[in-house]
Amino acid sequence: MERIASFCVDHTKLDRGMYISRIDGDVVTYDIRMKKPNGGDYLAVPAAHTIEHLFATYARNSQYGNQVVYVGPMGCRTGFYLLVRDTVSHEQALQLVIDSFAFIAQFEEEIPGASEVECGNYREQDLEGAKAEARAMLPVLEGWSVEKMQYQS
Repeated sequence: MERIASFCVDHTKLDRGMYISRIDGDVVTYDIRMKKPNGGDYLAVPAAHTIEHLFATYARNSQYGNQVVYVGPMGCRTGFYLLVRDTVSHEQALQLVIDSFAFIAQFEEEIPGASEVECGNYREQDLEGAKAEARAMLPVLEGWSVEKMQYQS
């Protein structure tokens, strides 16, 4: 089998930030890297689950909601993928992620979609952990730019 594109990224050179992972037709995949790969510090599953619920809810309710294809966690627990239509510019995608994490960092309500009817693992949530991870990521994102979105070779 052919090696998939995400396995071709040198994870020893990858740090926290937001990267253009791939472009497939009119869909752009962004790599929102919250943790340094193989750094020994990973997203706890309950916090990541809550980030997923809040990030997806915010993004799909934003002005770009109709262009959001997918928001979901990486299996390695170092971050999230955001897939959007290419009608959303890189600058707009970056701002959407910043706004999403600011929303998560201050969220105080019931977690959307966190009921037995709506979620397959509704009990495994951690709002305080999600808020802490979002707060930790905001300074990275706020100092980011489109120029930094390319993977280091």
